[in-house]
Amino acid sequence: MNSTIHLIGINHRTAAVEVREKFALTNFCSPETWAIPNSDGIRESLILSTCNRVEVLVVGDGDEPRRRALQCWASARGRTVDELEPYLYQYRNNEAVRHLFSVASSLDSLVLGEPQILGQLKAAYTKARDCKSTSTILNRLLHKAFSVAKRVRTETGVASSAVSISYAAVELAKRIFDDMGEHEALIIGAGEMAELAAMHLVQAGVKRIRVSNRTYAKAEELAASLGGEAVPFDQLFDQLVETDIVISSTGAPDAIIHEQDMRDVLKKRRNRPMFLIDIAMPRDIDPSVNTLDNIYLYDIDDLKEVVEENLAGRREEAVKARAIVDEETESFRQWLDSLTLQPTIVALGERGRRIMEEELAKTLHRLGNVDDATREALEVMAQSLVKRFNHEPIAFLKNRFHEADRPEATLEAVSTVQRMFGLK
Repeated sequence: MNSTIHLIGINHRTAAVEVREKFALTNFCSPETWAIPNSDGIRESLILSTCNRVEVLVVGDGDEPRRRALQCWASARGRTVDELEPYLYQYRNNEAVRHLFSVASSLDSLVLGEPQILGQLKAAYTKARDCKSTSTILNRLLHKAFSVAKRVRTETGVASSAVSISYAAVELAKRIFDDMGEHEALIIGAGEMAELAAMHLVQAGVKRIRVSNRTYAKAEELAASLGGEAVPFDQLFDQLVETDIVISSTGAPDAIIHEQDMRDVLKKRRNRPMFLIDIAMPRDIDPSVNTLDNIYLYDIDDLKEVVEENLAGRREEAVKARAIVDEETESFRQWLDSLTLQPTIVALGERGRRIMEEELAKTLHRLGNVDDATREALEVMAQSLVKRFNHEPIAFLKNRFHEADRPEATLEAVSTVQRMFGLK
């Protein structure tokens, strides 16, 4: 099998938040909306779309799958490839595998060692399987990525004292408000990021916490786990009047809080300061809100400084983690290269069985009527001869594969055996 793995993507390093939200594929990961169809040379595909990255993995022959994936991605968002390409990183084969393993191990995250990305990658794989867009290579690659992430967490301290975007958001709030016990907080959204932020706020000793979500039952469930209060989503702006700290993380496709909304809220608050952190993608809060006096609005990109302060202790461990990633990347390369041998080994076996059946039929015809024991003995002997005849060429292929210092050497060995035995 001569397949090429392509990985194309944008992340927090290559594109600002306003660019990432333009090209997010969050709503294009169901069987009805899957953005990367398995056609035009693409045999397998996977989409990972989070607040900090959008990545597409495709498998096929040559470079056409990469070009087609770019077109599908841009088209899904009503954009052009020319608009997308300036922000892209693109990897193939070994480098694509190494990057994916680094992502799974949170070595490429905004917050080094954060645990959320592994869950997001597992969810992305589940969606891809549901869309029947994965097969031999991506199935093996994703399961390998999960095991690499486990090794990194088990064998290194890269995830010790784990922090997250949600943690960084609350740390920033603590800098603005010296005594968190005097202030009330509102969480908008009830997903994983919102839940983590709420937990950190409770640990920081906030005076009161409320949760608002479009699905009220989810808000009730999260609020109950925190000892807080659920509030209806249609009362959101009334609740903001009493709120000092707002952390928003919904799945809304467009902003839910705008400048005029906050003007009205500030007027009712008599211009008391408010601290808002928008950790949603796309953003929940229109950036123009930050132009208002006494409003302090931060988005994901603003959290980088806070995050940086929590990384120093992890960087040495990251060196060990990257060594694991390199080792596992090489292991996967060897497995991928070994797929080159399989069609030839299978063809040798089929050729041997075909010859065996033909010669056995001729022998039995010449012998005339024979009893079952004799027939069975002849069949066993013929099968044994085929295995012995095939042993040397198969051993030659496997030895060349393990000894070769370059993929071309394996291909040369395969070609030699194919010509020698007349295989197609």
